Amino acid sequence: MDYLLIILVTFISGVLGTGLGGLIGAVLRRDSTKIISVLLSFSGGVMLAVVCFDLMSQPLEMMKAGFLPSYTPIVVVSAVVVGYCAVYFLNKVIGSRAYRLSQSNSTRYNSSNLYVAGLVMMIAIALHNLPEGIVIGASYAIEDDLTANLFSSAGFIMAIVIGMHNIPEGMAVSVPLISGGMSKAKSVLLTALSGLPTVLGAILGYALGNINAITLTVSLGFASGAMLYVVLGELLPDAVLMWKSQLSAFSMFVGLLIGFLLVSY
Repeated sequence: MDYLLIILVTFISGVLGTGLGGLIGAVLRRDSTKIISVLLSFSGGVMLAVVCFDLMSQPLEMMKAGFLPSYTPIVVVSAVVVGYCAVYFLNKVIGSRAYRLSQSNSTRYNSSNLYVAGLVMMIAIALHNLPEGIVIGASYAIEDDLTANLFSSAGFIMAIVIGMHNIPEGMAVSVPLISGGMSKAKSVLLTALSGLPTVLGAILGYALGNINAITLTVSLGFASGAMLYVVLGELLPDAVLMWKSQLSAFSMFVGLLIGFLLVSY
């Protein structure tokens, strides 16, 4: 039953969130950089709050309660570094392949370039959604009663903000696909399918987190590191590049405070 609930929540967050972005991109056929910048900044702020004030603090509370050894902070930091580096190197691999694809298609028509760019973006987002799913699953693994806390836990908060930031990602996939000649229906479907790895990641994160206290600590640390890279290495830089405005920074500030309030109750 718990796994069915995890699948349901992450399906909505990953598949429907990304698919909604694809649908918006198909309808508008243009991006609103200012709106996306503010949305990315706000999502990044909420994610930072959940990671720093909840995910990384849970093992420390368990240590103080006597359930984990005194070297737990070292385990957490090590797992965070591994998670951060894993997503970083994943980005490097995707980036290098994207560059080779763009170079191989540089002599073709512009529409073909856009089509390839959309496919590369779809693959990149699909791979990114796996660690994001691990974040949701590991967050839910903290709860003793998943059914009772399904909509009032860090896992649900993280599912919401990941779903929010999946919307502009879905737009980034569908717009070049449609501009490259793909039908709107097919582009929206492919965009939505790129969110499926979120479900797989959530199942993995939840399963590892439920083995014992140590695996839960490692899962939370890895998920935190992966999320920190997504926020610090992608969301915030992209938000700044899209719109160099203090409003984006203020949006992150508001998201950070709201995230703190959400994990405090």
